[in-house]
Amino acid sequence: MTRHIGIVGCSAEGAALCYRTICLEAEPLMGKHAHPEVTMHTIALSEYMKPIDAGAGWGPIGELMLRSAHALKRAGADFLICPDNTIHEAMPFVITKSPLPWLHIAEEVGKEAGRRSFKKLGLTGTKFLVRGPVYPEKLEQLGIGYLRPTEAQQERINTIIFDELVRGRQTAEALAYLQQVIEQFKTQGCDAVVLGCTEIPLLISDHESPLPTIDSTRTLARAALRYALES
Repeated sequence: MTRHIGIVGCSAEGAALCYRTICLEAEPLMGKHAHPEVTMHTIALSEYMKPIDAGAGWGPIGELMLRSAHALKRAGADFLICPDNTIHEAMPFVITKSPLPWLHIAEEVGKEAGRRSFKKLGLTGTKFLVRGPVYPEKLEQLGIGYLRPTEAQQERINTIIFDELVRGRQTAEALAYLQQVIEQFKTQGCDAVVLGCTEIPLLISDHESPLPTIDSTRTLARAALRYALES
């Protein structure tokens, strides 16, 4: 028996990548065409962006996540993941009310950084994520350093994410810009970069990056797969 994975979706591209990763990487472990039971519940990204854009705090985001959590509980899920880094800032409003346990994306990224002996990570993601506490809290607990992009870089990356990546668009210009940001991290002593937006791994990988990457989406998917298969 395996545990039933519940995916709390937010943006379509990132949730799809997470789901595909679970299914494709399960086959070598479980057999031909096999993977754990997976259910996804997705409220439209627009509903998440309304309170974020309005500066209404993270409580309303937590309520949306809990709606999905309860739907997934009814569908039979045993635990939950959310392949969206930004809305993890709402987790303090979610955990105490959640009907199911969660794996935390930043915690799983931190564990992966530790396994690979990285000491200082460059953070990429939405401006809300890189300015917020989601990664700093988890990385500091693990004794791992981090560096944020400059404010101008945060704004440009945020635009790339919301105007291009969540719509399934990857451009050469966006890739070149992200490479410049990562090169700057490298000169400032980072030994790896966190692809901390769910869609950034669709734009850049280790092959194009000046630093080794930690793909937050696939890292979370692999953690969920391991947990689902634990006896």
